[in-house]
Amino acid sequence: MFATARTSTLVLLALALSIPIGCNLVPQQTLRQSQIRAMQLAGQNRQLNQNNVALKSNLDVSNQRLANMQSERSLLQQRYVNLLKQQSPLSPDATRRLQALKKKYPLFQFDPQSGVSRIGEDILFQSGSAVVNNKTATTILKEFAAIMNQGDAKDLNILVVGHTDDRRIAKANTRSKHATNWHLSTNRANAVLVSLETLGIDQSRLGAAGYGANQPLVANSNEASRQKNRRVEIFVLPVDAVVAQWNPDINRQ
Repeated sequence: MFATARTSTLVLLALALSIPIGCNLVPQQTLRQSQIRAMQLAGQNRQLNQNNVALKSNLDVSNQRLANMQSERSLLQQRYVNLLKQQSPLSPDATRRLQALKKKYPLFQFDPQSGVSRIGEDILFQSGSAVVNNKTATTILKEFAAIMNQGDAKDLNILVVGHTDDRRIAKANTRSKHATNWHLSTNRANAVLVSLETLGIDQSRLGAAGYGANQPLVANSNEASRQKNRRVEIFVLPVDAVVAQWNPDINRQ
């Protein structure tokens, strides 16, 4: 009986010792798994943070590029606006003579405040053409060139700017020579420039640009308004006026 009691005591002792050991194994394994998962999540979180930093950096670069482009666009637009609002560099004598030219030819417009002359394309060119072959237009340009080659006016520069209405070029024959309104406006400005050069204005004083349909005087709501928007403008500029500058150190190929 003593042996049986001793055996029972040993069994109970073994059971008592084995219970804590079994209970401790489960929490330790779970804790280890949790630690591994926590480390994985921490690594994923670090990667996400790095990705967010990279995305923010790329976004900042893109926003800066966009801001630079908008700034450049605003600067160019302001230069053009300033050009439109400029005070006339013409002398009183040249202004008087151009006003007389305006009175003589009503189709020739002249603003004495800005020094800008304007000629409707309908008098300068036939439809779809960029050749100055109208006798009255040639006479106007000849007298304009004579004024610009006398007195103080001969020291001034001239910028010829072409404009169109908003209608796309429809005729195939015209489209073969002027693919778009950009081409038509620029080609017509060039034609007037070449005419002025032929009439005696030194080419170093001349420049040309085309704005297509993008600088209308009035809304293109009907044919009368479109006719006003089809025009060539002649800007008289002081010698130091900067409209577009070429820097050979930057642009050399």
